[in-house]
Amino acid sequence: MAKDLAENNKGARVLVVCSRSRLSHSVAQHADGAIDGHVREAGLTFHLLKDVPGIVSKNIDKALFEAFNPLNISDYNSIFWIAHPGGPAILDQVEQKLGLKPERMRATREVLSEYGNMSSACVLFILDEMRRKSIKDGLKTTGE
Repeated sequence: MAKDLAENNKGARVLVVCSRSRLSHSVAQHADGAIDGHVREAGLTFHLLKDVPGIVSKNIDKALFEAFNPLNISDYNSIFWIAHPGGPAILDQVEQKLGLKPERMRATREVLSEYGNMSSACVLFILDEMRRKSIKDGLKTTGE
């Protein structure tokens, strides 16, 4: 595509940027087939096992430890949260398992309540909700 743009549009320039960043990667135990997505004529459909909230809850400690221990962060209330909502049961179990204060998941719950689970787009809506709330409250940085 970059070649086509440059050859067929006089004066066009193409900047190709590739970025790969990953803080941590964890595979949840007993999660095979827990969330199964398919693209069909009707669109993207998902099938979730009944125990997805339990699977997330049982594995969240390890995943967060691997991600944040190298940064010496163990108080998960000290960081801001942009969490894919999944559903209320998942959020409830994560909050309880990690001892999170309700305000940590406020933006996530607000977006879930207002728009439902929109798959990956939820994360962008949550970021925007957090940004708007921070501006409204006169905070110096997003997520305070």
